[in-house]
Amino acid sequence: MSDPSLPEPQPLQALIDALRRLPGVGVRSARRMAYHLLQHDASGALHLSEALRHAVGDLKHCRRCNSFTEDEVCGTCLSPRRDPAQLCIVETPADQNMLEASHGYHGLYYVLMGRLAPLDGVGPQELGFQNLLDRACDGVVQEVILATNFTAEGETTAHYLAELLRSRGLRVSRLARGVPAGSELEYVDAGTLAWALMERRDSHQD
Repeated sequence: MSDPSLPEPQPLQALIDALRRLPGVGVRSARRMAYHLLQHDASGALHLSEALRHAVGDLKHCRRCNSFTEDEVCGTCLSPRRDPAQLCIVETPADQNMLEASHGYHGLYYVLMGRLAPLDGVGPQELGFQNLLDRACDGVVQEVILATNFTAEGETTAHYLAELLRSRGLRVSRLARGVPAGSELEYVDAGTLAWALMERRDSHQD
């Protein structure tokens, strides 16, 4: 169904289109955000623009965990308080942040920046699985914890990675009970995640 509203001025339409790129934001929500920024918070709009420019221009991927950082290696990977024998694989930095908030994990991470989705053209090459394998097989990592989301794509990703990692002699475990099927880690409470980490199980072939 077409949008019955009047045509927007080009700069306003460009802003609405840009806001619609955010997950879960439709055209009406994007329009409300645009009007709010322009009418009630012009300084906030400029601040947002500058923050986005700074983030896009200055952030890069950590060469060890693949998360975002300003340096070659992030502070988490460099921390002497982390257990280098454990490597937790997550889909996104948001998932990593949620696991950190649980205070139940003290190892290191690898962030996939996505999940396997063949119908969308996202396969092992697009996710850089070779980089992950190189990281996991560094001779220090002893256990890999698969903390991909409990969605169909997340489970497929976990199964695929379990096969690859187990064939290289690594112990592979999966988050256990407490995380509901079909859920995404970003929206699971910290207590539930802490329990799932403590009760993680070895990842076996089906």
